[in-house]
Amino acid sequence: MDVYCYQKESVQIMDFGAPISIDIAGTALTEDDRRRLAHPLTGGLILFARNWQSRDQLTELCASIKDVREDLLICVDHEGGRVQRFREDGFTHLPPMRVFGEMWLDDGKGPVGAGALRAQDAASAAGYVLGAELRACGVDLSFAPVLDLDWPDGRTGASRSSVIGDRAFHSDARVVTLLAKSLMHGLLRAGMQHCGKHFPGHGYVRADSHVDIPVDPRGLRTLLAADAAPYGWLSSTLAAVMPAHVIYPKVDARPAGFSRVWLEDILRARLGFTGAVFSDDLSMAGARMLDGRAVSHTEAALAALEAGCDLVLLCNQSLEGGAPIDALLDGLSEAVVRGRWSPRGASEARRRSLLPAAPALEWDELMRSEAYQHALERLP
Repeated sequence: MDVYCYQKESVQIMDFGAPISIDIAGTALTEDDRRRLAHPLTGGLILFARNWQSRDQLTELCASIKDVREDLLICVDHEGGRVQRFREDGFTHLPPMRVFGEMWLDDGKGPVGAGALRAQDAASAAGYVLGAELRACGVDLSFAPVLDLDWPDGRTGASRSSVIGDRAFHSDARVVTLLAKSLMHGLLRAGMQHCGKHFPGHGYVRADSHVDIPVDPRGLRTLLAADAAPYGWLSSTLAAVMPAHVIYPKVDARPAGFSRVWLEDILRARLGFTGAVFSDDLSMAGARMLDGRAVSHTEAALAALEAGCDLVLLCNQSLEGGAPIDALLDGLSEAVVRGRWSPRGASEARRRSLLPAAPALEWDELMRSEAYQHALERLP
């Protein structure tokens, strides 16, 4: 049993739940990093390219994180294409997901549908390579695959969304679903779970939620028939989902990641999803305005958790001393003490279910693995 004190008040924490995922500034843990990671409300952290120096350094960093708490979930945005945090010292350069959608359409000299079958096999190979390489260095989870649709601009034919673009498999929800399922199969073969994003869909809006608050004017029926369709078709497969910092005003006035309508009524009740829900980064512009007013990271975290998120991400706040991270940890602790928020056992169980269930192959062993070598051969 741990006891956490907040301003001379204490709350006993037993099997408490750890919904906060944070970041660190450098390539090794500082004492402040260790203190924050040891906090009972911290459940994981997300790595970035700045945390990378070499494979050996990354492996050592991940081991030191697990030394703080073995149950911490080590995550990364590592999709392939332009979103791949580690690219050197042996890591495979994976193609953007659009490449698999293009393969789907190319039957070559084979029968009709041959391209689709080759694309699915290649996507599984990519998932295996992605997951196995990360796991060999100690990373537990990659926030992949992207389930957004690559909506074309009616005037230019280019992607409507520059932030999604070639990160998406295709513009057809059926193709996206099957290629994503194939990639997820490869990740699972490597012993890694997966996280589909960005529910119910970020591909139709032009604005980037990192720096703006995108608004999608379409109605629920249209969204469920297109962008959100993969989430229903994959409801018995997906381990985790990340909602979009996008407002769909015909459904709810709040962005999806802060909307009980989207997360509980639609994602869980209507589409049948039972896995973990991560918020997207609470430091993004799309998360800093709720109900027409600016909110603190703590307010945003509480809103996301109350809406149905199991875990909340706060990224890139360690770079100048980490005061925003400390403020969030203190703010959520105070909310517990004051009775403004209480954790849910189901959320903690979902978080722990994302941890790898078996040891990973070490790098040198992986390089000699027949399955890994075959997967490399299948990549486009």
